[in-house]
Amino acid sequence: MSTLYLFIFSFIFKFLPVSRCFTLKVFLLNIAGAHINSSARIYSNISLYGNGKLYIGQKTFVGHEVIIISSSKCEVRIGDFVDIGPRVYIGTGSHEITPDLERMAGEGNSKSIIIEDGCWIGACTTILPGVTIGEKTIIAAGSVVTTNIPAYTIAAGVPCKPIKKWNIENSSWDVL
Repeated sequence: MSTLYLFIFSFIFKFLPVSRCFTLKVFLLNIAGAHINSSARIYSNISLYGNGKLYIGQKTFVGHEVIIISSSKCEVRIGDFVDIGPRVYIGTGSHEITPDLERMAGEGNSKSIIIEDGCWIGACTTILPGVTIGEKTIIAAGSVVTTNIPAYTIAAGVPCKPIKKWNIENSSWDVL
């Protein structure tokens, strides 16, 4: 994505109604280099940073004050029919831990993030680099996702762990 265009468009977004003009917002973000399906609904007070790749699928909803950071050489891929609640942080960058140096946060690293189709990401969730969230998974509000979460589960906590799994045979949730 173009960081210059993102800067300009974030300024323009401040003058648009937060929960309206979805088509215009998607159009402008696509000009900036994102790949967002025209049916996606993006709230205008989201913050997009970085020059990595961003893909957002059809009929996906991205809520209030979401922050997405896509470092170069990485991507954030959000599938179709995904709902992302308010104040969610999705970031592809972190640092190596270096206790033998002056700072614990050592050399930077980046890893892609994938949120598969049909997921629901609860408010105030943090999704860290290198994570894949499986299809139709629910991440509870306030969770910190540090590892991959399998499909058809409900996951919660800090760190986020699966707590229930959808049982297809009897159409019910099994407690893990």
